[in-house]
Amino acid sequence: MGNTESVVVQKRLARFRPDERPLIEGVFDRLLSGAGGPSGAPGKTPAGKTLTLEKLQSSMGSLASDSMVRRIYQCMCSIDPGLAAPPASGKTSTSAASGVGREQLIIFLTDTLRGTAEERAPLVMAMSQRGAGAPTVVTCEQVAEFLQDLISTIVQILVHRGRLQAWRPERMGDGSLGVKLLAEQMCSELKPSDQGACDVSCLEDWIFRVPQVSLYLEMLVAEGLNVSLSSRPAPTLLPPCRDTPWKELRCLLDLPILMFLAPQLPDSYSAPWRLVFSTRLHGESFTRMVTGLTKCGPTLLLIKDSKGHVFGGFASHAWEVKPQFQGDSRCFLFTVFPKLRVYTATGYNQHFMYLNQNQQTMPNGLGMGGQHGYFGLWLDSDFGRGHSRARPKCTTYGSPQLSGEEDFTLDSMEVWAVGKPPEPEEDEDGGGKRSILDVDPEVQAMMEMAGKTLHSQGLREPPEEDQEQ
Repeated sequence: MGNTESVVVQKRLARFRPDERPLIEGVFDRLLSGAGGPSGAPGKTPAGKTLTLEKLQSSMGSLASDSMVRRIYQCMCSIDPGLAAPPASGKTSTSAASGVGREQLIIFLTDTLRGTAEERAPLVMAMSQRGAGAPTVVTCEQVAEFLQDLISTIVQILVHRGRLQAWRPERMGDGSLGVKLLAEQMCSELKPSDQGACDVSCLEDWIFRVPQVSLYLEMLVAEGLNVSLSSRPAPTLLPPCRDTPWKELRCLLDLPILMFLAPQLPDSYSAPWRLVFSTRLHGESFTRMVTGLTKCGPTLLLIKDSKGHVFGGFASHAWEVKPQFQGDSRCFLFTVFPKLRVYTATGYNQHFMYLNQNQQTMPNGLGMGGQHGYFGLWLDSDFGRGHSRARPKCTTYGSPQLSGEEDFTLDSMEVWAVGKPPEPEEDEDGGGKRSILDVDPEVQAMMEMAGKTLHSQGLREPPEEDQEQ
C-alpha cells in the first residue's frame, strides 16, 4: 500500500471498500503534483515529501475560502499518526512549517468521511482554533466562526458544482446573513461548561446530536479534495424548485436558510417546491392567498413584518376554509430572523391549523397554534395585520412571540407548496378535471334544454400530461 505502513492507517483504510482504498491513498500524490482530477492509484512519493499550505490552497482555492483552507491545513498538521487524532497535550506532531505527511492526510480523510463523532470531535476542535498547537478547549464563539467558514464553503460548492436545483441566489435573500443565522442555530445546540468552554467530550456530544456537522464536513472534504466515493453519493441539500418567476421575485429565503428548513419537513415531503403566493407578485389579497393555499397540498408560509422579523409555519395538510382546526402534529412554527429556530407540536392541544373567511360568528383569517384571539401565528383576513401572542409560550407549539411586536404589520409574505399536491378530481368516466357544472348534472341538463351555451366546458384545465408537452 505504498508508504502507508502504520497499523493506525491500515485500520482506517479498512473502513473503505477495496475499490475505494486506492482513491484515498492517491489523494496525497495528486495534491503534491497539483493535479485537479479525481484520485488515482497511489504513486511512489519520495520519502520526506510533505503537503504544503500552498499546494492545498491551489487544490481547494476555487471551492473554499482561504480561511477555511488554513483551518483544514492546521488540522491536518496537528494529527499524530500514532494517536490518530489531534493530541490533547497542546503539542503537534508535525509543525505547520514542515507540512502534512501522507499518513496525516489519510487519517484526516478517513475520520471526516467515515469517522465517528468521537474521531471527528478533535478535528472540529483543531479547525475551530486557528493557529499553532492543539487546543484542549475552544469557545462557542470560535466554533461559530468555524461553522460560518464551513457553511460558506458548502454554499460555494453548491454554486460551483451546479447543484442549486433551479434556485437563484442572486434573486434571494442575503446569503451572508443566512450563514451567520445557521451557524448560530447549530451552535445553540452546544452544551459548554459553566465557563463557556467546549472540550472534546462536549464537541463529541454535539456532533452526535447535530447531523449537519458531519454532513457538511463530509461534503467539504469529498468536494473540496475531489474524493468521489461511489458508496456515498453527494447530498443534494436543497429541494428542487419549479415554476418560479425569478425575474419578478425577490425571495425571502436564502440558500443557508433553505438548507436548514428543508430537512425539518417530514421525510414524505420531497416534492419540488412551488411558489403559490407572494405579496410581491400577487399583491396583498387574503382571497388570492387562500386561492394559492388551498388544494396544493402541504405548504410553507414565510412572513416578514414591518420590524424586519422573518417567521412562518409549515402546514402538513392542504388548507381548507372552515371554522374548525385542522392539520396534525407534523405542523410546526419557525423563526428565521433574528434567530433561526423551529418549534414543534407539544401535544397540549390539536390547534395546528385554522383558515376561515366570510364568517360572522367565528374569527376570519389564518392561524397556527394557540387559540382564538391568542394564536402563535395569526394573519387577519383584512390582510396586512396579524399577531403572535405567546404568554409565555404558544400552547400548541411551545413557541415564543415570533414577530417583532405582538400585533404586527405585514411587510411581505410567500407561500411555498412543498409536498405532492392532491390528485385532481375526476368525473365518473375517469376523465379529466371536472367542470363546475359537473357538480350538478340537473343544472347542466336544464341549460342544454334551454339552448344555453356551456361556456364552462371550455374552461376545463387540460390534463397534466397535455401541459407538459
